[in-house]
Amino acid sequence: MSNPLGIAVVGCGYWGPNLARNFERNPRSRVLALCDIEARRLSRMKDLYPEASCFTDFATMLEAPGVEAVVVATPVRSHFALAKAALLAGKHVLVEKPMASSSAECAELIALAKKQCLVLLVGHTYLYSSPVRKIASIIAEGGIGELKYINCQRLNLGLFQSDINVAWDLAPHDLSIIQHVLGEPPLFVNCQGNAHFTPGIEDVTNLSLTFTQQRFATIQSSWLEPRKVRQITFVGTGKMIVYDDLQPLEKIRIHDVRVECPPHYESFAEFQYSYHYGDCYLPRVEQCEPLKVMCSHFIDCVREGVTPLTNGEQGMAMVRILEASSESLRARGGAVPVAGLRELLPVESPAA
Repeated sequence: MSNPLGIAVVGCGYWGPNLARNFERNPRSRVLALCDIEARRLSRMKDLYPEASCFTDFATMLEAPGVEAVVVATPVRSHFALAKAALLAGKHVLVEKPMASSSAECAELIALAKKQCLVLLVGHTYLYSSPVRKIASIIAEGGIGELKYINCQRLNLGLFQSDINVAWDLAPHDLSIIQHVLGEPPLFVNCQGNAHFTPGIEDVTNLSLTFTQQRFATIQSSWLEPRKVRQITFVGTGKMIVYDDLQPLEKIRIHDVRVECPPHYESFAEFQYSYHYGDCYLPRVEQCEPLKVMCSHFIDCVREGVTPLTNGEQGMAMVRILEASSESLRARGGAVPVAGLRELLPVESPAA
């Protein structure tokens, strides 16, 4: 067995500690270095990881002995600079979503990782979730008939960001799920929203995505809701799936309901929709922390040469959609084509 992968985590605020926990608990990796600009955060982390070296300077951390991979869990505005510096230093990189502030920055990171023969994995955590993979499998096998549209709600009170709007903050989770399930990128993006508190940073947005075969998806994102909502509905011609991520156990419900249109009619009086109401059932889903699965997958990519499920190309595709959403916001909701995604993300089996 090879030596444990030496991990450095930069960003010890909201999400970094969760990544550090999962890498430290994995017998194939060790957290050797921690980095944050706030000494107070490092002090708390030092209590949890006494053997890890702590740094307030990122360049110095890159020189820490034994560090082979860097995990970037900082605000989005710093993703590109930190990931680029890590790749140039010969370190494998796991960078949180969104991958960078622009698709141009993403392209540079992808090219650099390939040139250095290093792993670049983007933290689209939900694609490592058992419920999401189960839903993708059900839909790919025709379990709900032909998928027609997807409706997503990701709402809560805060946390307000200073460098990105709510679409860039919350919608990437839903965008990654939608693309994984449909197996293709959107053709057009429409986005409307409002900035109620910080000028230029929308805290409420409604994002619409148009796909081939008249398929459609909507994403409602908000930092201004009194309740926390994490729900996605998948509507098919045969059945419908409701995925509620806040449910502790029963996260997926499959409803045997549908609308049926008569195949033939000769007058408007004969035309009537019929509604089918059947049972609701809950498929069994394995309980496993998605972040644990993602961290283990990252180790596989580094040690065994496995291709990342959420690679740089997927990260760049995500950012291109978000860029289109920002352009649509400036155009007051006008449709914006998302060019180049088909070449970037060739259609694959959603259940793969």
